[in-house]
Amino acid sequence: MAQTFDAIIIGAGIMGCSTAFQLAKRGVKVAVFEKGYYGNGSTGRSSAIIRQHYSNELTARMALHSLRVFENFDDAVGGESGFTKTGFIALASAKDKAGLEANVAMQKSVGIRTDLISADDLRRLMPDLSQHDLVEAAYEPDGGYADPNLTVTSFANAAKRHGATFFLDTEVTGVRFAGDRVVGISTRSDTFDAPIVLNAAGPWGARVAKMAGIDVPINSCRVQVTFFRRPPEHADPHPVVVDFVNATYFRSETGDLTLAGLIDPEEANAVVDPDNFNEQLDPDFVLEIGEQVVVRYPVIEHSHSAGGYAALYAVTPDWHPLVDELIPDSGFFISAGFSGHGFKLGPAGGLMIADMLTGVSDPEFSPHLFRLNRYAENDPVTGQYEYSIAG
Repeated sequence: MAQTFDAIIIGAGIMGCSTAFQLAKRGVKVAVFEKGYYGNGSTGRSSAIIRQHYSNELTARMALHSLRVFENFDDAVGGESGFTKTGFIALASAKDKAGLEANVAMQKSVGIRTDLISADDLRRLMPDLSQHDLVEAAYEPDGGYADPNLTVTSFANAAKRHGATFFLDTEVTGVRFAGDRVVGISTRSDTFDAPIVLNAAGPWGARVAKMAGIDVPINSCRVQVTFFRRPPEHADPHPVVVDFVNATYFRSETGDLTLAGLIDPEEANAVVDPDNFNEQLDPDFVLEIGEQVVVRYPVIEHSHSAGGYAALYAVTPDWHPLVDELIPDSGFFISAGFSGHGFKLGPAGGLMIADMLTGVSDPEFSPHLFRLNRYAENDPVTGQYEYSIAG
């Protein structure tokens, strides 16, 4: 006889585990199925930057809520997240000046601590940063980064403390329907029943949707991250920096390291099979990004390469997620395609999705902006910058 649950979640990344925590707290009997282990997809290799710099009020409010959770993680969730507050700096050239200013004004209106800063302020915050081509800069004192594996495991453990069940190393092979209603899922060895199934499979999100005969525009895309070991005289941690001029981001990491990656929309073209892709760093990437980061942070010219890795983004056409009931009144939902935003929005995302699944009439975060039909309606999510990953 099949085991029965109130809700089944496919995927134990940050969204799956955060949602399971929110549901279990409400007394929902929830099961999470994961083909590997916690954070097996995008979450476990996230750069895990915590920042609130977004162009849309919804995502800005979600980022603020998530920051508050990271700041008080043991009380809000339980366990550790590894959150390290370093501050966050956004840098813009002339073409992004107006966008940066508009974003900062909107963010302040929803309660985010952020401001435009002068060249002198920037020099005090990060003396080694080059300002030769900058027009505008903004700063969030509360930004930083966390440990993605600690965070997702803590969410999973918190969900379990509230009664959630996790099936790791258990691949979902089918989504089961009776007529127009979902009734559960199948694995290679068993079936499980539930009137609600959530596809939180990240890079596998399109594949899981296809199990129900639905095509969703989510691509699994390979992205790369590298580390540079700074020289001893620059060993102190530095803020998170998003450099729109050079399309890069970089942040401190433990062990005198700087982690660096791209905010290049061309990364959406690196579509791969999430089960079979090159997880090793391309040597050319180290040279490419090193040259770009050195322009902004000359300290890196005297650093040593300390390796890196390739990871996965689940990318949609507008670099924003799908959070929706895929078939109306079916009980089959999706929360995937966060396109590199997922980790920092994870705590708020779990709340949004749990409210959607339980039919909350006045949710704190409405998922309407992330509906699937926005593409058919020619109403994609837009931002102030050409780099949609920046929000």
